[in-house]
Amino acid sequence: MKISFKYISYFLLFILGLNMTLTSCTGDLDVTPTDDDEFLSNEFFQDPASYKQVMAKLYAGLYVGGNDGDGQADIAGLGGDFSSYLRLMFVTQEFPTDEAIVAWSDDGLPAINGQKWSPSNQFLYGIFSRAFYEISVANEFLRQTTDEKLASRGVDANLKAEVTTLRAEARFLRAFSYVNLMDLFGNVPITTENDPVGFFYPEQKTRAEVFAFVESELKDMDNTLAASKTNEYGRVDKTAAKFLLAQIYLNSKVYTGTERFNDAAVLCNDIITSSGYTFAEVPYRYLFSADNNRNGAQSEVIFPIVGDGNAIRAIGGGMSFILHASIGGKMAGADQGMDGGWSGIRVRPEFVQLFPDVNAVSDKRGTFFTDGQTLDIADYGVFTNGYAVKKFTNINSDGSAAQRNDMPDTDFPMYRLSDVYLMYAEATLRGAASGDAAKALGYVNKIRARAGAGIITSSELTLDFLLDERARELFWECHRRTDLIRFGKFSGSSKIWQWKGGVKNGSGTESFRDLMPIPSRAIQANPTLKQNPGY
Repeated sequence: MKISFKYISYFLLFILGLNMTLTSCTGDLDVTPTDDDEFLSNEFFQDPASYKQVMAKLYAGLYVGGNDGDGQADIAGLGGDFSSYLRLMFVTQEFPTDEAIVAWSDDGLPAINGQKWSPSNQFLYGIFSRAFYEISVANEFLRQTTDEKLASRGVDANLKAEVTTLRAEARFLRAFSYVNLMDLFGNVPITTENDPVGFFYPEQKTRAEVFAFVESELKDMDNTLAASKTNEYGRVDKTAAKFLLAQIYLNSKVYTGTERFNDAAVLCNDIITSSGYTFAEVPYRYLFSADNNRNGAQSEVIFPIVGDGNAIRAIGGGMSFILHASIGGKMAGADQGMDGGWSGIRVRPEFVQLFPDVNAVSDKRGTFFTDGQTLDIADYGVFTNGYAVKKFTNINSDGSAAQRNDMPDTDFPMYRLSDVYLMYAEATLRGAASGDAAKALGYVNKIRARAGAGIITSSELTLDFLLDERARELFWECHRRTDLIRFGKFSGSSKIWQWKGGVKNGSGTESFRDLMPIPSRAIQANPTLKQNPGY
C-alpha cells in the first residue's frame, strides 16, 4: 500500500459491473462495462491492495474517460476523450466565457462558444454523466467499506484505519462532483451509499438542498481526512475540503440566495495561516510546467489532477487535450513539449486586453503567442483568429524534456493557494466581518509581485479589479464561468465579448443561461427530472 498515486498505472485498472450502480443516479446512463451484476465483489476485496486501486479509479476518473485511458469509455455513447472530466470542465467553464474559444465544429461546441446551447448538447450530457459516474463509483466504494463489510473480510486494524481515510477521500470526490453539478445545473438528484443499487428514480433536489448536503459532508469529513500536507501527493487532505467549502460559501448567494462571505473569509484565513501550504516563490510558469509536482510550485497546489505521460494514458482527455488543442498556426509543438497541435483553443480579445502587453513583459502571466495570429476573431473556426496561449507546457521548468511528447506529465492545479488569497480578498471587499483589508491588499500584491505586474494601492482594490485579477492569475483553470456569474457578468449585456450570443461583436444573452439545461437524455432516462426555466 506504499505505491504513490502519481505512478499507479490507472489505465490498467478494470473495475467490473458499474451498470447497476449508475442506473441508480439518473435512471439509466448506459455505462460500460457490464460484465457482472455486482460492482465490487467480496472476492475482489480479498486483496488488501484493492481498496487503493478503486480509489485510484476515482482519482483517475478526473483525468481519463475509461479504464484504458480513453480507449474503453466508462460512459457508452461518449468517446473516452469526450468524456474526460477535466476536458468537460474546461469546455463548460472556459468556452462560454471571454477566456477561451474553440475552432472546432463538433456538434455542440459552436453553441457553447456563443452561449446558445440546448438540452441536447452532447458536452452538457457528458459533464452531467461524468459527474454522476464519479458519484456512483464513490457510493459503491462506501457501500463496500462499511465496518460490517471490513469485519466480514477479516481486515486488520492498520488496513481498516487506512480505509477510513480512503472513505473520506471518496466522500470528498463525491462532494466535488455535486458542487460541479450544483454550479452548472442547479437542481439535481442526490444519491448516496444508503440508496438502493438498481433501477430507481432518485428525487431531484433544489440547489439549496444540494448545497446543504455538500456543506454537511465537507464539515463532517474533516474528522477523517488526512491532516493537511500529510497525504500522498495527488490525494486530498483536510485543506482541500476547506477550500471547497470556502468556494461554495463565496458562491452561496448564487446557489442559495443567502450570503456567506464571512464564512468564506474565516476558512480562507485558516488555510492561509494554518494549513502548511505556502505561496510558491518560483516563477509563475513553474506552476504549469511538466515538473510542477516537484519544482517548488507544489507548495501552493492544494488539489492537483495528476498527469503522467507514462502512467496515465489519456490521448484526448486531461492535460493532453488542453495542450494539444492550444497548439496551432505557426506554433511548434516541440516548443510546448508536444508532438504537434490540434488547432483548437485560443483566447478572445477582451481577455488579452486585461494585460498591459502581449509579450509577458509587464505581467509574466500574459503568455500569448501572436506570430501569425490576429487579435480580432473574424471567424472563430480559424485557429489563427485570436491569440494563442502558452500557459501550460510539457517541458520541465529547467528546460529539459518530459517523459514523452504525446501525453504530458503536467499536473492540472485544480485548487491552489493563490486562489485562496483572491477568495479572501473578495470576501473582505464584499463585507466579511472577519476580513482584514490590509491583509487582503497584501495577498493580492503578493500574487502580482510574482507575476512582475506591480503592486496596487488600497483604492485600486475593487471588486471589478478582483474579477480581472482572477482572470489574469487563474485563466484556463476552470473558474471563469462561475466567477462571471457570481459577479453578474456572464449572461446579459453588462459584459460583452466577441462571439458571445453567437454574433461576431457579441451580444447580451438570456439570464436563464446562468444555468445549463438538464440534458434531454437524462430526462428521457429519468422522467421525474424537471427542466430548468428557459429551456
